Amino acid sequence: MSRLYSKITGTGSGLPQRIVSNDELARELGNRGIETSDEWIVARTGIRQRYVAEPGITTAELGTRAARAALEAAGRVAGDIDLIVVGTSTPDQIFPSTACLIQGRLGALGCAAFDVQAVCSGFVYALTAADALIRTGAHRRALVIGAELFSRILDWNDRTTCVLFGDGAGAVVLEASSEPGLLASQLKADGSQAGVLCTAGRIAEGRVEGDPFLRMDGQAVFKLAVSVLGTSALETLRQAKLDPAQLDWLVPHQANIRILKATARRLGLPEERLVVTVDRHANTSAASVPLALDDAVRSGQITRGQHVLLQGVGGGFTWGSVLVRW
Repeated sequence: MSRLYSKITGTGSGLPQRIVSNDELARELGNRGIETSDEWIVARTGIRQRYVAEPGITTAELGTRAARAALEAAGRVAGDIDLIVVGTSTPDQIFPSTACLIQGRLGALGCAAFDVQAVCSGFVYALTAADALIRTGAHRRALVIGAELFSRILDWNDRTTCVLFGDGAGAVVLEASSEPGLLASQLKADGSQAGVLCTAGRIAEGRVEGDPFLRMDGQAVFKLAVSVLGTSALETLRQAKLDPAQLDWLVPHQANIRILKATARRLGLPEERLVVTVDRHANTSAASVPLALDDAVRSGQITRGQHVLLQGVGGGFTWGSVLVRW
């Protein structure tokens, strides 16, 4: 009996229509007496714009758009899918899961569907889970989606966080293969650092208890992210018996350009091998890695046969890496 592996066969994106530039955001914040500027945001983050969902748009809707684009790229239809895994921290409801809502929209009824909550590492966690389920033979074709509406949990009076995030969704089709596509992965977490990035509010007796907004200790997150991403990358490459020099592309969580460049330096990679979309998408949490991946595939940067390292890092504190042979 031949050994089973999994391989990405299609990618897709789902973005809101509205683009908010730094200048537009600075004007909106200025009307509230909060001072910021394009120069201030770009210098600290590399972000120049973000997508913000219109009222009435849901996480499931963006995820469905991304899923349909990925299915088309893979030459598949919804009925071919027997597993849907969604990484999200901004579900439309407490339950059912966003994965079930997307399944209903796609008409892929009957397949397994569940959410993964690992914040900005959500897509990497979801992809690793789907890979494991395909390798067991339990499933053949999966939709793995990262979808977020972070604009709905931002405190728009806090310029240290509201300038950083955007909305969007990205997806891949992951299929069983006789040849390795996902070569190695590593998932990690440190719950003792839960307070550095969190949205602590909860619903109880029909009311929101606690703080419903995203809160972040920026300096602590930066230090943790730079430390763990470099180590995770090296350990994942070691699993696959590859050197950093053999890596064609690094697709990290798009949080901050300084974190991206620091990770590339740790691996000895030139910046030309770093996929960067944070300037256009801002931080879209679990959606950022699949959005960046889809962008790089559709632009022709990533081509078949190349080694690509996907990385997530975020609240929890969680982080992880997946090494792919494209």
